[in-house]
Amino acid sequence: MQNLRRAWGKASPGTKNDLRGSIFTDKEGKVVRMGPIKDHPKLESFVRGFADGKTYIGVGAWNGSPGNAADNGQSSAGHGTKNAVITYSDGDATPGEGDGNNAHRAPMEQIRMVEHFEASDAHKPEEHKGEVGIDLHNQSNKECTYFFYDNYWNGNGTAGANFDHPLKSVKLAPKASRFVPLPASFKGRVQRGTIIPATWVEFQCEASNDHAAHGDISLQQGCDGAATIQGTDGAPHGSGPVGGFTKDVITHAPAAAKVKRQDGVVCLGSTMGNWMAGPNEAAAQWLFKEVGQKKAYIKGGSGTDDISSKNRRFEVVFY
Repeated sequence: MQNLRRAWGKASPGTKNDLRGSIFTDKEGKVVRMGPIKDHPKLESFVRGFADGKTYIGVGAWNGSPGNAADNGQSSAGHGTKNAVITYSDGDATPGEGDGNNAHRAPMEQIRMVEHFEASDAHKPEEHKGEVGIDLHNQSNKECTYFFYDNYWNGNGTAGANFDHPLKSVKLAPKASRFVPLPASFKGRVQRGTIIPATWVEFQCEASNDHAAHGDISLQQGCDGAATIQGTDGAPHGSGPVGGFTKDVITHAPAAAKVKRQDGVVCLGSTMGNWMAGPNEAAAQWLFKEVGQKKAYIKGGSGTDDISSKNRRFEVVFY
């Protein structure tokens, strides 16, 4: 990431324009994420400018294609050892020389822990009136753990999706519910588990213009089941508009629309694509037919109902 940020800082306006939609920055212009290199020659060329021969970029020999020599070298087997040191770091993760060099490793106290909740009678939604957060319901027939992700950054109609640092998690038994308190500044999503494809319930607790909560359902990163979102400020309770859907759209979906997630769960593929694969058009067309853009984001950033709640609190149901 350090090399990527340095290269981006030195890039010409023309290069930055060519890579728009592939390099993502925060509001200060600092790079926070890079999109997939697959099918993007200009992005590949840019990355090779600082990473060629240092890491596998993604164009190795495969299925008759000779691939890139540097990538082939990175993906070849090592010699003389079966051990490997893998380091993840928000700082410099470059391994040092010798086993004793651990300066690049983050101290344990810097590792962000996920706040975890178990369902209990002490946190029934009706006992937390006036608080900011989510009334979360598990309407499925199995125990599920739900993870809340605060965006890395937010812009005008854009956001830096967080895939690796959940704010908190909640485990719910079948048919159980729980109030989940959240800071008024929260702007992100809740989903089943931590991996994709998954159905995203996207929301912010307090918008800057009207100070109400706003939310929707997104299927752009796949679908692992139905979900709904509804404001809790209606009179009577539950009388307001509902976003999302309740029907099973996976069981009878076309085979081309389905993918098996790394945990073995069969889901619908991403309609927009990501670093793992391109857009799944079969999934998109099936969801347009079965759900529709009005109820959930399937493609693009418009045409989906904005669900709001003046009391900064939603009822979210996963099916």
